[in-house]
This record gives sequence, structure tokens and C-alpha cells, in this order.
Amino acid sequence: MIGDICRLIRVKQWVKNAFVFLPLFFDRHLLDSAYWYPSIGVFLLFCAASSSIYCLNDIRDVAHDRVHPVKRFRPISSGKVSVRMGYLVMTICLVVAAVIACVGSMIWSEFWKASVVVGVYYLLNLGYATWLKKFAIVDVFIVAMGFVFRVIGGGLATGIYITHWIVLMTFLLALFLAFAKRYDDVVQLSERGEVTRVNTSKYSEAFIQQVLSIVATIMMVCYIMYTVSEEVIARVGNPYLYVTTVFVLAGVIRYLQVTIVRKQSGSPTEIVLRDRFIQACVGAWILSFVLILYVL
Repeated sequence: MIGDICRLIRVKQWVKNAFVFLPLFFDRHLLDSAYWYPSIGVFLLFCAASSSIYCLNDIRDVAHDRVHPVKRFRPISSGKVSVRMGYLVMTICLVVAAVIACVGSMIWSEFWKASVVVGVYYLLNLGYATWLKKFAIVDVFIVAMGFVFRVIGGGLATGIYITHWIVLMTFLLALFLAFAKRYDDVVQLSERGEVTRVNTSKYSEAFIQQVLSIVATIMMVCYIMYTVSEEVIARVGNPYLYVTTVFVLAGVIRYLQVTIVRKQSGSPTEIVLRDRFIQACVGAWILSFVLILYVL
């Protein structure tokens, strides 16, 4: 039962909440313990809030999940966890989130701002789980905005200024990954006749391929502009940020290959955790940034 509950609250998906640490990383406070504590607090807050939404989402999508080749094994759709238990776990996660928000706000002066952001994130995703997911394109933009909220929450909790660059890049990356995930749903529908989402029929393979190309192009242009921006170079104190572009480009192209050629983009988290090439790109990007920001 414990294992099923962990799968219900999607512990593996908590890796997405690591986006709250991006402001810490880019503002060169990665080694400053004073900034780590509120960051960990907002990380746990997002974990509890997102898990609550995951429970609600699985409860409401149980009929669609049962015909999905992978989602049918989820705890509720497989019958291992009852709907009543799902609601109970959802409520517990929400209560835990509220406790973290209250305690964090009493300990750290800026934490209440991050708590407000998480509250907005929760309400938006509540709307997504109950109604907004029916609308094509809108659903993907809401998913992408969730990652932006994570970054903003991490910045507000620590008092770190959030630049427009990090917001743009986070949004574009999340949008790219979300559309790639929708591509997998379209493939399931066209090849197996499996309707995995209520709005899958409103997308097509050709449409999403074009969208992925557009978003990937904009994302790369935005990233290159970031690396050569005089403002960024002055703040970082190093003109060699553009070197990291090669790792980003390689990672994006590889992800497009996995999505369009292999048609295995169902779970971005699983892809990152399994694909060695993408792991190498991410690792090289992080290492190069660490050297540029903290060593050179």
C-alpha cells in the first residue's frame, strides 16, 4: 500500500520542483547555506501541493487512464487504491502544504510571497484538473506556467531577483516538453486508437511537429541572446557563456529525435532519467555553468 501511495503522489515527479533552485544557481548562491533553507522549504511546499493535484487528476481521469498503455497501471486506474483513499491522500497533501506555508512564513520573512505563488499555482492547476484540460493549447500553456511558478517561488522565498531571461527560458523549455508529451498522446490515438486525453483529437502529428520546431527555434534563439547579452555578461563577469549553447542545442535535438523518430515522449521525467545522451548534455551544461559562474 505504501508503494501505491508513493506512486499516487508521484514521488518521481518531484524532480520537476527542482526548478525552485534555479534562482539560487544562477545568482551564484549555490554554496550559501542561508539561501538553501528557504529554497528547500518552497521545494517541499511545491511537492505537497503538486502531489495533491496529482491525486485529483488521477481520480478525475480514471476512465481515460484505464485505456492508456502505461497509465492503466496507476494506483487508482488499476484499482489498487480506491477513489475514497485518493481523496484522503489528496487532502492530507493539501494540509501538509498549508502547514509548510505557515511554518515557513514564520521562519523566513519572504516565504509568505512564495506561499502565495504556490497558492495561485494550486488554484490554476485545480482549474486545469477539473475543466481547463479540455481546451487544446490552453492545457499545455497551463502546464508550462507551472514551471514558471516554481522558479518565481524559489526566487521570492530567498529574495533573489528573477530576471526576464530565466522566466522566458523556463517557460519555453516547459512548453517544448509539454507539447512533446502531447505528441505521444496523438501517436497513441493514431496508431492504436487509444484516447488518452479529452482533447487529444484536437491535435495532430503534423501540427505538433510544427509547434515543436517553432518553440525549439525560439528557445534556442532566446538562449543564445541570453548568453551574449551585455547585461548578463556584466553580471556574471565572464564572456564565455555562449560555449554552453552547444550542450543545449544537442539536448534539444536529441529530445526531438526521441519524440518524433522514436515516438517515446510520453514522460519527460522518464526520458531524462533513462536517456544517457540527454543526461550527458544536461551534465555537461551544468558542469560548464558551474565552471563559468563559480570557478573561472
